[in-house]
Amino acid sequence: MLKMKNGFFSGYASIFFELDQGGDIVMPGAFSTSIARKGASGIRLLFQHDPREPVGRILRLYEDQRGLRVEGSLTPGVPRADSLCALVRDGALDGLSIGFRTIRSTRDKSSGHRRLLQVDLWEISIVTFPMMERARITLPTRPPDQISRPPRSQEQTIAAAISLVSTP
Repeated sequence: MLKMKNGFFSGYASIFFELDQGGDIVMPGAFSTSIARKGASGIRLLFQHDPREPVGRILRLYEDQRGLRVEGSLTPGVPRADSLCALVRDGALDGLSIGFRTIRSTRDKSSGHRRLLQVDLWEISIVTFPMMERARITLPTRPPDQISRPPRSQEQTIAAAISLVSTP
C-alpha cells in the first residue's frame, strides 16, 4: 500500500536501458531537450493516455541515473483523480507510462529493438498496465510542500553563478 498525502505521488515514468513491451529501450538524455523546452508544467498528467482524462499536474520532472523521475499531484474534486487517489492509496493501481513522439532513434539489427535517443515528451499517464514493468508510482521522496527544482548539473551551477556575477 502506498501512502499519498493530498494526492501527491512520485515514481519513475521510464527506466533507462530497460526493454519495454513495444521493443523500445530509452537511453539516458532522451528526455532532456523536451524537459528543458517545456518544463514540468508543459507535460500533461493523464489517465490511460486519454487526452480527455487530465487528472492533475506534473510538479517536478527530471532524468537521474535510473530514468525519468516524476513528482505530481492529483487534482482534488476531479472525479477520476479522486478515484485514482483511492486506488493508488489502496495499492490497486501504480503503473506509469509516457506519451511521446520520437525525434532520434537507432535500431539494433540483430534484435530489432529500437533505442530512443531523443523524444518529444507530451504526457505521463497513470495506467493499469505499463509498457515498462518497473515504471511505477513509488513512495514520495519529500512532502509536496518541499518540492524543489531538479538537481543541477555542474555546468548549470556554473552558468547560474556566472549569471549572478555578471548581473549589473
